Amino acid sequence: MDFLKKDTTFNFLGYQKPALILSTVLLLIGILSIIFRGLNFGIDFTGGTLVELSYKETVQIQDVRESLEDNNVQDAVVQYFGTSKDIMIRLPVSVEGSSAALSDKLTEILREKIPETVTEGTTATKAQQCVSATHTTPQDCHVQIKRVEFVGPQVGDELTEQGGLAMVYALIGILLYVGWRFEWRFALGSVVALVHDVLFTLGIFSIFQVEFSLPVLAAVLAIIGYSLNDTIVVFDRIRENFRKMRKSDSFTIMNTSLNQTLRRTVLTSVTTMVVVMTLLIVGGDLIRGFSFALCIGVLVGTYSSIFVASPVVLLLGISREDMLPPAKEGANADLTP
Repeated sequence: MDFLKKDTTFNFLGYQKPALILSTVLLLIGILSIIFRGLNFGIDFTGGTLVELSYKETVQIQDVRESLEDNNVQDAVVQYFGTSKDIMIRLPVSVEGSSAALSDKLTEILREKIPETVTEGTTATKAQQCVSATHTTPQDCHVQIKRVEFVGPQVGDELTEQGGLAMVYALIGILLYVGWRFEWRFALGSVVALVHDVLFTLGIFSIFQVEFSLPVLAAVLAIIGYSLNDTIVVFDRIRENFRKMRKSDSFTIMNTSLNQTLRRTVLTSVTTMVVVMTLLIVGGDLIRGFSFALCIGVLVGTYSSIFVASPVVLLLGISREDMLPPAKEGANADLTP
């Protein structure tokens, strides 16, 4: 842990070729998976029906799945929603029927699996009202509908398009900002690192077929911001050292800068991972995809700021002359009368 107390002397750029080869191979695997297997889009993008149910007692996910399958409700995604008494069921758009009809059908199926307990004084009419979300009271029902939402395929197509455009616009804006603040080589290096992080994350989701939903898209955009922040810190130190270390070459200056910012990079990544891992472990199914994407993004973002962004800038031929501020016109003119 000495690197947390003083600057290190690791030869990061000495491993730039193996690192770039490794990144290229992993990205190709991810891209091929995206092309041939695609992403496992959730109903936010594909369209479908989402139903939230609340039980009076703890319920097992497997019991709910078996009950739906026994009644020919196929391809339903069943997961806990907050507690072990709350269930969220996602049905693909291929399932026929309106939202109201589907919610009634689901409630009837699940009530048959675990029959209602009718207490003294409860009329048959009240017991039947358990099927209706608008007339349900908790004391009347073992299964209560909390929410029903329907996402049409047209809305899903629009979300897919707009989500992709959001990432493209973000990358273009970053390219312009870094090019204005630093130099065009730094701009290209940062964008290459960001594209690397996004494609790597999408590749993992495609390979393991983890559901890609709107929260995951939000996580991908957050990864862009996190990775850029890390890269900008490194670039800032490189720019300072180009003006301070006048007798050193570009390789030495950039390597020194990476070592000087390593402590900050590691501490930031570790503290962020503590939060993300907490969300992943105890956050529940609802935000599992979001926290999983952030977990991947933090790791790959830290890697890319060291082994992708800076090596790309070095390969583009950065030099001290490129980093010096332009001389003002007339600054070297003869001042003698």
